[in-house]
Amino acid sequence: MLAFCLAVTFAADASAQKPKPLKDGGVLSGELTATRSGPRKKRVVVYQLTSEPRSLPAPGGLCNLETGPETFQIVTSDAAEVAVLKPFLGKTVVLKAEELSCSNAAGQLSDAIVSKWSLLTKR
Repeated sequence: MLAFCLAVTFAADASAQKPKPLKDGGVLSGELTATRSGPRKKRVVVYQLTSEPRSLPAPGGLCNLETGPETFQIVTSDAAEVAVLKPFLGKTVVLKAEELSCSNAAGQLSDAIVSKWSLLTKR
């Protein structure tokens, strides 16, 4: 009886840790932060969203981590996108992740990259 209870407990823990899937067009929420990256004279601001672990679709890279990525680099392509994100630094935001990819090397700033996105959080 004790063995059965332990088996049920471990099975429940394993299923509770399975990350929710996130696909292109999915909603991603978490705290928005920023950091500077690059050589001293050419540093750029890198935006990052920290979320609950999410599983991303293949192809490979680091997407197939057991727990899924928790940090997502939010790519900004122009000053208008930077202006949209700046007021929300340090706050919880909700983004529609229109284009996702995995980090392709260990040691990158984020586990996954959101290259096309739209902000769903309103001021």
